[in-house]
Amino acid sequence: MPFLDTSKTRSPRYDVVIIGSGAAGGMAAYVLAKAGVKVLMLEAGRKYDPATETPMFETNADAPLRGVDTPDKPNGFFDATIGGWTVKGEPYVVENQKEKTWVEGAFQNRNKTDQGFMWWRARMLGGRTNHWGRVSLRLGPLDFKPKSFDGLGFDWPISYEDVAPYYDQVDQLIGVFGSKEGLENNPDSDFFQPPPKPRAYEHLIMRGGKKLGIPVVASRLAILTKPINGRAACFYATSCGRGCAIRANFQSTTVLIPPALETGNLDILTGAMAREVTLDAQGRATGVHFIDTATGKEEHVAARAVILGASACESARLLMNSKSAKFPQGLGNSTGHLGRWLTDSTGSDLGGQIPALENMPLHNEDGTSNMHTYGPWVKHHEAKAGKLGFPRGYYLAWGGGRTMPGMGAATSSLLGNVYGKKLKEEARRYYGSFVSISCRGEMIPNEQSYMELDPEKKDQWGIPVARFHFKWSDYELKQVAYAQQNFADLIEAAGGKVTRPPEKDGSKAITAGGSVKHEIGVTRMSAEPKDGVTNSFGQLWDCQNVVVADGGVFVSGPYKNPTLTILALAWRACDRLIDGMKKGEIAAPV
Repeated sequence: MPFLDTSKTRSPRYDVVIIGSGAAGGMAAYVLAKAGVKVLMLEAGRKYDPATETPMFETNADAPLRGVDTPDKPNGFFDATIGGWTVKGEPYVVENQKEKTWVEGAFQNRNKTDQGFMWWRARMLGGRTNHWGRVSLRLGPLDFKPKSFDGLGFDWPISYEDVAPYYDQVDQLIGVFGSKEGLENNPDSDFFQPPPKPRAYEHLIMRGGKKLGIPVVASRLAILTKPINGRAACFYATSCGRGCAIRANFQSTTVLIPPALETGNLDILTGAMAREVTLDAQGRATGVHFIDTATGKEEHVAARAVILGASACESARLLMNSKSAKFPQGLGNSTGHLGRWLTDSTGSDLGGQIPALENMPLHNEDGTSNMHTYGPWVKHHEAKAGKLGFPRGYYLAWGGGRTMPGMGAATSSLLGNVYGKKLKEEARRYYGSFVSISCRGEMIPNEQSYMELDPEKKDQWGIPVARFHFKWSDYELKQVAYAQQNFADLIEAAGGKVTRPPEKDGSKAITAGGSVKHEIGVTRMSAEPKDGVTNSFGQLWDCQNVVVADGGVFVSGPYKNPTLTILALAWRACDRLIDGMKKGEIAAPV
C-alpha cells in the first residue's frame, strides 16, 4: 500500500524523500513520481481525504457554537484545518515588541501587532492547500527585479521569463479562472478558465472603481468553472475553505497526490515529524531522521536526495536543527542567511454598508466562496516617484452579499434597540447590504525580521523550537494607512457608508506579522553563495542534494499570494533535480 506504517518502508533507500505534502511537497511528488522517481513523502500530520471528510452541505446550525471560531478551529468549525496558530505540544517563541520579552506564541488576535509574530502550521495531508483562499496571481517582471526598479530590497537571481513556462503548466494542471487585462506587472495567462459573473455588490464596487480610476477586474482563483483533467466544475455548494469533495478547487490532496500515487512510485508516511537531514562525512545528505508521532520512536529513511516542502519557517527550522561537524550552525547556514529576511503580506480592512442593497428582493447570489472580482495594483511608477509616500503596493479584495450567515450576522448599530418581530424585519432589511474591503500588500525584507532556534525550549518530540523577531517598517505602515483611505473612498464611491472612520495610524491599521499566512524568504535563493541559502533551483549552496521547494526561497514578498509561484518554482526545481540525478550530478553515494 502507498500509505505506509512508520515501522517499515517498502524500500531501504528511496531516490528522494519529500518533507511536507502541501503546495511544494505535493507538486514535488507529482513531478517526480510521474518521471519514474521512487519517492517517500513524510507528513507530520494525519491522513486527510476531502472526498469523504468535506462537509459540503452542512450549515452553521449543524455545528457546535453555530460554527464560530475557536482556538482549535481558528477559521470556524467547518474549515479544513488541522493545526492553526497554536499546535498542542509544538510551541514557538516570539519577541513581544512592546515589552521586549520572550513569550510563547499562542496568539489569536491578528489585529494586535505588538504581540510579535503569528505562525500558522497545518498538521494534515495536503497542508494549507486544503483551506487557502485560492487566489492565484503570477509574480510579474517588476516583482522579480524590485531593487533594479526602485533601489529597495533585493533582486531575484531569476526573471519572469524563467518562471513563465511553469506558470503555464501549473495553470493547465490546476485550473485558474480569470480574464486577460494587459496590465503592467500583472501577467495574464493563455489558459484562464472563464470567470464567474460579478455579484450585485461587486457591480456597485465596479461602478465605484470606475469613478476613482481603480481597475476592478475578474479575480484569478484556482477554482474550476469548467471541467478539466477529469475534475468537475464548481457548483457553488459551499465554502472552498471546507475542502472540496468533487475536486473543483485546487488542493494537493485532490489534484497532485492522487495521480502521483497512481504511478506506484510514491509512498506516504503520515504522523512523521522530521527532525533533521542526515549527512555523510563529506556533507552530502543521506536521508532524514523523523519521529513517529504515534509511538514517539525515532526512525530514519535513506535517500539519494531530500526535498523540503514543509512550509518556509518549518523547513528553515529543520535546516537549523540539521547540525554537524561540517555545518555547526545548521545546514545551509554557512553564510548566515538561514532564517533571515522573513516577510509576510501586509493586511488591513474596513467595512461599510450600502443602502442600495437594503431590502433587496431574493435573487441568485450563488458563486465561489471568494470574490469574483478584485482590484490589482497599477501605481508602480507613482510609488517609485514618491508620489504616494510609500514604495510598494497592494491589491484590493472584498466580500459581501448574502453569504451564509453566522453568529452575529444580525448584530449592527444600525438595528437599534429592537426585539422580536421588529428585530427580524430589520435583520432582513440589512442582511446582504454590508461589504468589507481589504488589502494584501508587499513587505520589503528588513534585518529586524527573522527567525532562529530558541536556546532552551523544545517541543514534545525534543526538537528545539523556532523563535521569531518581527517588525513592520515605515514602508508597510504608510502603505496600509493609505489603503485605509482607499477603502473608504471606494465604499463611498459605490454608494455606501463606512462603519467607522478609516484609520490614519498605520500601526493600528495593519494586521499582525504572520496573520496573513504568507510567510516567506527565510531560505532565499541567490546568484552567489554569499548572498543566500539556495541557488536559483532551490538547491542548498552547502549541499546540492537538498532542495528547498517551498516559499522560503522567495527573495522578496510581492503583494501577490505565493501559492501559485510556489507550485511553479517547485516544478522547475524538480525538473532540475531529475536532470541532475540522470547525469549523476545530484545524489548521495550508495
